[in-house]
Parts: sequence; structure tokens; C-alpha cells
Amino acid sequence: MSELDTVFEDNLPPDHRSGIIAVAGRPNVGKSTLINRILGQKIAIVSPKPQTTRRQQLGIYTVERGQILFMDTPGLHKPQHKLGEFMVTMAEDALKDADIILWVLDISVEPQEADRHIAETIARLRGETELVLALNKIDLVDSKTREARLAAYGELIPNDAAVLVSAAEGTGVTELVDFLMDNLPKGPRYYPIDQVSEVSQRFIAAEVIREKIILNTDQEIPHSVAVEINEYKERSEKMTYISAIIYVERDSQKGIIIGKGGDMIKRLGAEAREELATMLGTQVYLELHVKVLKNWRGDEDLMRRLGYRIPKKED
Repeated sequence: MSELDTVFEDNLPPDHRSGIIAVAGRPNVGKSTLINRILGQKIAIVSPKPQTTRRQQLGIYTVERGQILFMDTPGLHKPQHKLGEFMVTMAEDALKDADIILWVLDISVEPQEADRHIAETIARLRGETELVLALNKIDLVDSKTREARLAAYGELIPNDAAVLVSAAEGTGVTELVDFLMDNLPKGPRYYPIDQVSEVSQRFIAAEVIREKIILNTDQEIPHSVAVEINEYKERSEKMTYISAIIYVERDSQKGIIIGKGGDMIKRLGAEAREELATMLGTQVYLELHVKVLKNWRGDEDLMRRLGYRIPKKED
């Protein structure tokens, strides 16, 4: 927490608590859904496909007695390219820096190989950091299955607590948040009480567009896409103008994104526009363009251009 500046301290209770919760978990366990549920609004895109979360995203939960900084981390996996290496590094750094690690697991299925890989990674990096298991999707299993899966996941790694939740329905979420708050160290408030994320509206707009691409395409397309907002203007109180470029790695991918007669790009635009209008509370005029940026996931310079904070190597 030493790198954060205290920005708001007036009238805090003497036992005010604050800290970073690193949220880990393999794809499709409900990690982003859980964070969105806790915050009461969407800050993280949701998809059942791997590598949906590419960067650390901070969700800020503030109540009178404390402030929790939820760090939604990219999924831990074996990287196949520079983007994958960047994602794993970000996730591992978050685990090292956290006050508490929250590992979200899917109780509706038995432990997977990916879960065992995450357990090994957490064990290697956690040190003395407290580990809490959030067994999600309890609405999908009966009580007998819950008990068996709870035991199976508990055997993967020594942990300090396991909480049963349903991110979709909200069951157990209040109890989970209360437990996390109780176990954070005493500390100041780092963000204003009404702030729920550190990311800009431009970033959120790009992520919403990328989410629609992920949900409407398959095979290699979701992993090969990057979205850049090249213009974002609030033209009036009732209208927001957004222009975005969708980058892909090959000409064939560009054709898929555009679709026959432009049907796919129109669908993506309509779905993204509707969600952004709801989030922003204004009408949205959205323009989407598609460009080829060959092998951008393997080129650190291109990744930096697209906003990934990759440090430059020393000469």
C-alpha cells in the first residue's frame, strides 16, 4: 500500500480498514461477475472465454468503516506470446502486493488442472499473505455436492477461510465482503467515497466493445482483437460521441469482424452502443473501424502503442 497516496481522511473512524484484495481465478468461474456484484455496477467485462481480463482493473468498494481495493487480475496460464507473458506478470505482481488473496472457484465442477496450476502459483508467491477461497455458483449444486467440492478445493492449498457465494444471485456476497473487511489492516481511505474504479470512461468504452466481440465471435478472433478509442467527446448533456478502432492480426480476421454485408460490425456496434448508453446515461453515437495490425500480440512496441504498460528493456 506504500505506493498509494491518501486522498481522503476526514471523519474516519479510528479503526478504519483498507487494503488490496487480489482476485484470482481461472476463466468462467465468475471472478468479474463477483466484483461487479460487490461494487453494484459493471467495471469488468464478463465472458466465459479465456483471457477476457487482460490488465489489472481496480474496483473500489467504500463504506464508512473501510475501503477495499479489489484488483481483478488477468487469468494465470501458460503464456504463448508476449501478451500472455504480460498478463501473467501482471497477475503475479498483484498476488505479491496484495493484503489478501481472494481465489474465486467454481463449486459446480470438480477441481480442474488450471485450478491446480493456480494453487501452485499462489503457494509460490503468497508468502505470509492471507488466502480466502470464494466458492462460487452455489446456486447450481445441492448441499451434498457443495460439501464434497468444498473439501476437494480446500485440499488444493492451505487457506485461511472458505466462503460459499453465488455472484449471479448475490447469496453470501455480503458475508464475504464483511469477512474481507474485518481482516484488512487498519489504514486510511485512498480514493474518494464515490469512486468505484481508477479506469477512464475511454478504457471502459473500449472494454465494452471488446466484450461484444468476444461474445459474438469464436476460434482465434477474441484473442487477436484489441480496441483503441481514438475519439471520445461529450457533445452535449444528452449525447456522447465515441470513435473506436478494432485491431486484428490478419486480413481474414478483419473480414470476420466486418461480416457479410457488414452485418457483424453492425451487430457489435448496436450491442455496444446500447450498453454504453445505459452506463453513461446519454445517447451514444458510436463509430467502429477495423484495421489489421499484424502480430501485435508478439510485438512489445505495438503492445505499448495499444496501452499495455510493458517496461522497455535496458540497453
